[in-house]
Amino acid sequence: MSRSGADLALLLLGGFRALVDAASAELADRGYEDVRPVHDFAMRAIAAGADSASELGRRLSITKQSAAKTIAVLQERGYVARDTDPRDARRKRLQVTELGFDVLRQGEAIFDELRDQWAQRIGAAELESIEDHLTALAGAQPVRFDTPGWIARDIGEPA
Repeated sequence: MSRSGADLALLLLGGFRALVDAASAELADRGYEDVRPVHDFAMRAIAAGADSASELGRRLSITKQSAAKTIAVLQERGYVARDTDPRDARRKRLQVTELGFDVLRQGEAIFDELRDQWAQRIGAAELESIEDHLTALAGAQPVRFDTPGWIARDIGEPA
């Protein structure tokens, strides 16, 4: 059976979606039913230095208003806090809390468990082969969702 390039893209997206949905469900089972994938992306961006709504918006390619709403939800749930900037007492900067880092660690462990489940389903060697092929095709660096503008970038625009 011959598939199109669009079919390949949809299969890859489907694999991503299956892993993310399963990880979200498992996080909920572990007591984090209020965590969504966007929260993970936002906390990772904040941990990497996005310490304001403007900067988070740039890193996630969303509006400042959307970033502010995400921050408010994360603060309300205790995953993110605003602390006084030691260099400028007038400025508040975002920090991931210990609870937020616990969610990130749990998520990483869950993805490892899901990878192991996939290896059991199709065989460890087959899964490693798929990973090797994807690395050859897409590059060794994982996609970073906090790279400014990656979603909204025009096709002809340089990366």
